[in-house]
Amino acid sequence: MNRIRVLSDNLANQIAAGEVVERPASVIKELVENSLDAGARRITVEIELGGRRLMRIADDGEGMSRDDAILAFERHATSKISVPEDLGSISTLGFRGEALASIASVARVELVTKTPADQAATRVEIEGGRLVDVKDASRSDGTTISVRDLFFNTPARRKFMRSEATENYHITSIVTHYALSYPDTAFTLTNNGREVIRVTPAKDLRERAFQLFGGGLLDGLVPVAAGREHVARVTGFVSAPRERRTNRDSQYFFVNKRFVRDKVIADGLREGYRSVLPHGFYPVAFLFLEMQPEEVDVNVHPAKTEVRFRRNDAVREVIAEAVRVSLTQAGFRTPDEPAEIPDSEPTAFSTPSAEGNFEEPAFQQPPAFAVPPQADFSESAASPAPDTAIRTEDASEAQPANNNLFDFGTSEDTDAADISAAFERDALSRQNTERTERNDLASQIPIISGNTANDLPPLDSAARYVTSPDLAAVAASKIRPVAQLHDSYIIAVDNEGLLLVDQHVAHERILFDKFRRSETERPVESQNLLLPETLDLTPAQAEAFELVADDLAALGFGLMRLSGRTVAIKSVPNDVPAADARNLFAEILDTIDVERRRDPSSSIRDDIAASLACKAAVKVNMPLTPEKMQWLIDRLLTTSSPTTCPHGRPVILRLTMRDIEKGFHRT
Repeated sequence: MNRIRVLSDNLANQIAAGEVVERPASVIKELVENSLDAGARRITVEIELGGRRLMRIADDGEGMSRDDAILAFERHATSKISVPEDLGSISTLGFRGEALASIASVARVELVTKTPADQAATRVEIEGGRLVDVKDASRSDGTTISVRDLFFNTPARRKFMRSEATENYHITSIVTHYALSYPDTAFTLTNNGREVIRVTPAKDLRERAFQLFGGGLLDGLVPVAAGREHVARVTGFVSAPRERRTNRDSQYFFVNKRFVRDKVIADGLREGYRSVLPHGFYPVAFLFLEMQPEEVDVNVHPAKTEVRFRRNDAVREVIAEAVRVSLTQAGFRTPDEPAEIPDSEPTAFSTPSAEGNFEEPAFQQPPAFAVPPQADFSESAASPAPDTAIRTEDASEAQPANNNLFDFGTSEDTDAADISAAFERDALSRQNTERTERNDLASQIPIISGNTANDLPPLDSAARYVTSPDLAAVAASKIRPVAQLHDSYIIAVDNEGLLLVDQHVAHERILFDKFRRSETERPVESQNLLLPETLDLTPAQAEAFELVADDLAALGFGLMRLSGRTVAIKSVPNDVPAADARNLFAEILDTIDVERRRDPSSSIRDDIAASLACKAAVKVNMPLTPEKMQWLIDRLLTTSSPTTCPHGRPVILRLTMRDIEKGFHRT
């Protein structure tokens, strides 16, 4: 008996569906791409229950004849390619001919389509891969596809679907991407009867970005228009450094108008921002690469969201150069290289948008931005000079005049907001005093000939001895601060040896526990803003806001939903600087892990509390007095987890006396 057999077409299609149809958003992507390939200038997407119950895509494209409408559901049936050579020069979004067959094998599908030459439209009904009916219908030119009960016949796949909120987020993201890529096409997205996206045809990318994201983001964008003739042309926008994000969700990449997720493009963008953005922050970007089809392979992944470039390094470098030139011209970085990219064609980027390309936006020199006083204390600030690397404090010395702000006492209810604000108010005067003291001291140090610090032989590292301390031991010990390292780490001692405390994450842990206690104890106190801040949410942010609005209110935000996707911020938690209200609110919506939106509300509130704590906590590169350091340590030891921050990073590192003695070969 033969053990190897040929699978039925229906089973083969269901297997293919496992690769092509990952989730409802995968269906939306495939069908929207088909509409765009058909020349549609108006696309309407309607979903119910996150796409589980219904996904309907209607367009005004060229439509299909009756024979083509039936044949389109056959596996590997396509009008996009015909010979092997076509795979090397693909210019359409779809080309495999697998999508409709795969979708129809795991759902109930109805197709209604009409060409200008037909007298009547054609309706085709398919259920679980089986043709049910074909008949005449009424419709204007174009195509409507309705997909119901996704995975109804594959329950194992259905139970792995995410929550409705998560699926809505991914669908919204797909429609947003293609609305950006095709600004001359109108898009509408309706979710359970509620309009999420509605954009009319725009003249260029800038106008389409305004439609989707509002003027607030647009004001912080810098145009990009450069490239190399035989590599790629790069157009679009990147953000000014102040418009930074804590994840890459606001980065949109396209290759020949195809939405992609690509590490090469992301690396090029990051390289362009080198020395401009601190580690852990990412720019907003709308980058469009136009290149010869033979320079890129789009047939590397079933979902067609990954590509392979023939010359990775060249593509990465042309993106980095384009971004660097744009930031330099906008005054956000100093020119350290020629202003023009070799082999570039400046006039090639003004192709009319009607032809599918983007007009080069008119460049406007942005206004100069004053650096706020607290900029010296941000995590991106430069480290101090080596001669200030370690600074000891004498508690008996006279403190600055404003030091009475830190009369902490022993109360457990000391408001961390007062401490945070006082840290920053004290910092500038503290730095000025120390700078004068260092200059006086330096003038008294004699010059000694012979070996200097730079001439010392290599020193043994103590890295192998440094460990994270035991939680119980830390909670029971009496920790005494003795100095500050690089104005960022507290050097302390206890009975066991030496400790290093990261001042930022220590304060972050203190504030996080305070925000989380607000659920069972007193609510978080808020401060009203003098003038409410208004924010135009992106479609994805609007979906996130619907999910977390109650949690934000419980944590001290006073919010009001205005018309459309506009939200007004009336108040913020006391610990948060009022000037940061707008950016912090946007960051919270962006940083919530979308895959956890199906989890209990407590997990979401943890994410929000962690973001609030990180923003309000004392920063690195900020000088602290002994009293401030002691306060941080004492309060840290009363938290739920003194050795780790809310994001899982260590707060304290220990070097025990035993390890010190071992390092000096005393044991």
